[in-house]
Amino acid sequence: MYQARRPAHSEFVPVRNLQYHVLRWGEPAPMLPPLVLMHGWMDVAASWQFVVDAFSPAFLQGRTIIAADWRGFGLTEVPGHDNYWFPDYLADLDGLLDHYAGEQPVDLVGHSMGGNVVMLYAGVRPGRIRRLINLEGFGMPATRPEKAPKRYAQWLDELKSLHRGELSLKTYADADGVARRLMKTNPRLGEDKAQWLARQWARPNAQGQWQILGDAAHKIVNAQLYRVDEVLACFSAISAPVLSVEASDNQMDQWWQGKYTLAEFHARLQSVPNLQQAVIQDAGHMLHHDQPAQLAALIEDFVA
Repeated sequence: MYQARRPAHSEFVPVRNLQYHVLRWGEPAPMLPPLVLMHGWMDVAASWQFVVDAFSPAFLQGRTIIAADWRGFGLTEVPGHDNYWFPDYLADLDGLLDHYAGEQPVDLVGHSMGGNVVMLYAGVRPGRIRRLINLEGFGMPATRPEKAPKRYAQWLDELKSLHRGELSLKTYADADGVARRLMKTNPRLGEDKAQWLARQWARPNAQGQWQILGDAAHKIVNAQLYRVDEVLACFSAISAPVLSVEASDNQMDQWWQGKYTLAEFHARLQSVPNLQQAVIQDAGHMLHHDQPAQLAALIEDFVA
């Protein structure tokens, strides 16, 4: 099994009536901005361990790194409702930065869903971000207002499915089963890392089955349509330099079947005032698992 070179300190902090689980490497250091790492959908903060292990000693000297489990993921509490609203992620991040950084601007990294959150947040709170890195946070296909009635109906139907137990997450007999699932989803993931991640990504339940640390309500469609004009307005308000990082394997074609393309995402990025782009070779969507050393080097160079 993979052995973490730089074990994290696990702690809980109060954020908006929830106990938020946070992993922290290093001690608070006023001289350097905190590096904040936010994971994607159905992932956990521990997913960043491989990247933290790949950072150079010089980069880590005097630097605090934090990674949080989003609400309803990992060990962060599940809120007392049956669905999730995207603005809540912005408010949670705002509370986390209040706790760990105060008025100090941070270097902020987000992957996938987390990348979408940090891109919006950087436009909403531009003064809080020193450097911003978006890892495969592509956003969603554009929508039209006339889709709203069917979207709301779908949302209502999925809420009922959740309460009937039809949206529950799959369980596994043991940690090996979880590891095999991770390797099936990502063929580049070696067994040593998969075995380690399985024990961060899931826990045994009362029946002894290994259960993914994610609330099934995350599977419910967002009731609101994705409004590209609002997204672009947030992009244009970002004042920090932005690095947009993609994997060499374009998985958007597989996900969206032509409904949304990488070229469309690149066109949206033109609204970002200060933008750099990079590609990590021999990697898929989980690029922080596939090529942590490449990613660590990109982060070091960009925030230096």
